[in-house]
Amino acid sequence: MTAATVLAFAAMAALLIMSPGPNGVLIAKTVPTSGKAAGFANIAGFVVAFFVHGSFAIFGLSVILLQSANLFMAVKLAGAAYLMWIGVKALRDAWRGAPARLAEIAPARRRRTLLKAFGEGFLTNALNPKVAMFYIAAFPQFVPHDSVSPAAAYLLVAIHAALNVAWFGPMVLLFDRLSGAVRVGRVQRWLKGVTGLVFVGFGIKLATLRA
Repeated sequence: MTAATVLAFAAMAALLIMSPGPNGVLIAKTVPTSGKAAGFANIAGFVVAFFVHGSFAIFGLSVILLQSANLFMAVKLAGAAYLMWIGVKALRDAWRGAPARLAEIAPARRRRTLLKAFGEGFLTNALNPKVAMFYIAAFPQFVPHDSVSPAAAYLLVAIHAALNVAWFGPMVLLFDRLSGAVRVGRVQRWLKGVTGLVFVGFGIKLATLRA
């Protein structure tokens, strides 16, 4: 694998990571109420999901998904349902919680466990057909077809994961520094409302995505 191939893949993966999507919204929702450790657990979930998608692409399982309209529809609807479930839950919390009550609740009582934050990050990417399609359509073009060992392919997945950490890691630290302002009752209700609308929007967008 040449350096030019690696750089080309890194550029494409970086554009995918930096484009607005559910990952950034999930971190914005997690860090203010659960802390930076939960935010980094989200990122760990993203990374593991990349390796799952990469493994599917490397060993040919994604080809089956691509060729089966029913399987693609099932994954698409599962991902859309999960994103919309997060969105509806955030909207419900924003609607029910009065500003005064939100301000009185200690942050520790609203924290996610690290396992739950990891699971949310993993599912947000694992059930996202756009990430799967990236590994189906773009990823194989950078893998050397004359190589028997999958090590070169996993190197590209590792680069994708490292770029993901480099982009979202500082975002977690930024939201952690701003967490004091975000925990104010009215700001928290506004943030939950916006987060809910964005996740519902992403869910609808995924549900209408064509194979």
